[in-house]
Amino acid sequence: MKRKPPKQRQKRDKQPPVPQPKKKERPQIALTKKNYIIMGIGLATIIAGFITLSGGSMTLAPLLLVVGYCVLIPIALLIK
Repeated sequence: MKRKPPKQRQKRDKQPPVPQPKKKERPQIALTKKNYIIMGIGLATIIAGFITLSGGSMTLAPLLLVVGYCVLIPIALLIK
């Protein structure tokens, strides 16, 4: 009967624990009363644009929608 040589244990180097990455905090958008008022005007302009579009106006409706989406809403988000 042949004996198997004993298994040698591998020495593990103790490594320091890997630090967990910190959760990235999203930047907060501080909106004031002025921002909400401008955003409300923008939403009202967009709603008016859709109403005039359903009424058949092909000149005023697109103008109101562009002003609402491309001017008023971005201004409301960017003004501090």
